[in-house]
Amino acid sequence: MAILGEFFRGRHQWENQEQTPMPKSVPDVDEVGATSAPLLSASYFIGDRCLPYNEDFLLCKDENNGGTLECMKEGRRVTRCAISVLKDINKHCFDEFKLHYECLEQNNQYFSRCRSSEGVLSKCVFENMGLVKKIPGVKEQIFDKKNPIYKSDPKDVKKTAEFLKSKEQAAEPPQDKVPATSS
Repeated sequence: MAILGEFFRGRHQWENQEQTPMPKSVPDVDEVGATSAPLLSASYFIGDRCLPYNEDFLLCKDENNGGTLECMKEGRRVTRCAISVLKDINKHCFDEFKLHYECLEQNNQYFSRCRSSEGVLSKCVFENMGLVKKIPGVKEQIFDKKNPIYKSDPKDVKKTAEFLKSKEQAAEPPQDKVPATSS
């Protein structure tokens, strides 16, 4: 007698892999390989650096009536650009990035609950990569407001303060190795 699980396993092929190869004219590209919280955390920086590629892709989609195959090259360029931004953020601002995306993960991915860690990440990304978070179409950027309606989560404020303190302590030379001054 066949076990029910074996019946279904043998009867259906559940592979999540595209069997049709891509046309030779479409260059190969890796997957982004990030979950939603890191992507959300980096989204405005991806938008800042990848704007020309995104505009080309959207223009292609518009000109080709939403054509999927016609715009594969442009879509691949967008993906490669997003991957490069994530690699650069991981290279230059890994700890700040992790602090922010973990906050997003713990706060239902609401930016408003993670403003403290967002400020630290934005500063690091600007100083190291020259990318700026800009929300299009608004007069004053929400993260620059002195008294926002929605406050940062107290846990985010605490973790950000601890992070900044530990970073400050790591930058200071240990007290026992400070050179003695001679008179």
